[in-house]
Amino acid sequence: MVSGSMVALITPMTDDGGIDEEALEALVAFHLQNQTDAIIAMGTTGESATLTHKEHRHVVKRVVQLVNGKIPVIAGTGSNNTMEALDLTTAAKQDGADACLLVTPYYNKPTQEGLYQHYKFIADKVAIPQILYNVPGRTGCDLLPETTARLADIENIIAIKEATGNLERAKETLACCGDRLDVFSGDDATSIDLMLMGGKGNISVTANLAPQAMHDLCEAALAGDRAKAEIINASLLGLHKQLFLESNPIPAKWALYKMGFCGQGIRLPLTVFAEEYHQPLLEAMKIAGIEV
Repeated sequence: MVSGSMVALITPMTDDGGIDEEALEALVAFHLQNQTDAIIAMGTTGESATLTHKEHRHVVKRVVQLVNGKIPVIAGTGSNNTMEALDLTTAAKQDGADACLLVTPYYNKPTQEGLYQHYKFIADKVAIPQILYNVPGRTGCDLLPETTARLADIENIIAIKEATGNLERAKETLACCGDRLDVFSGDDATSIDLMLMGGKGNISVTANLAPQAMHDLCEAALAGDRAKAEIINASLLGLHKQLFLESNPIPAKWALYKMGFCGQGIRLPLTVFAEEYHQPLLEAMKIAGIEV
């Protein structure tokens, strides 16, 4: 249903932390013009953890309206509260999202059986395609391949975003459920290798800044053309690294500010990108051919 370069879209904000509607419209247009294959609204990069439910739902609905069916819209609807995740997933379906991305329940450290029951409960309740999201570096919770394989038997669980950056883990997941479940990279730096191993795409932070290049990179990797993919990737390596000089999405939001898309608005506990890191990120943007 979805493949290729899928941008984990930032949520642009005004200086007082409100949602910047004009900037959101401009960013969606930017991705449509530059061949982004799908948009994830209200994922980690979208600061979903600090938006109210009303704001969360508004952003998803607005992105759906702006995209107008041209590419898939995937709504981030995960939570460490199963009922909250159910409510967000239900709302995303009602508001026209094509699929949902559900991060593993963070902080409360569920068992593997708890993870299975959490995802099964939501999938059984809401008839919308659902993508598992494993990012143990943020959540303190690791969805193991054997649990993913169990979940692959549920019809509307269609994929997993594997954001460990561990290719051996990705290989194990592909081996046990790759014929039943699509595997997406959630790590720009290792995305080529994962796609060449059989992954179906990349949910990308770098694509916020360089959507056309990330589309072309994914297209080449999915076609099995390592040489072409690595040529494209060579100019993006700095971005893959420097966009994590501080916690995502701090650097990405500042970079888009420098590109003229939005202001520097961001919500506490995140803060504006520290000045000491400006030059390394600007250098990486220059190498990637991004004008500021």
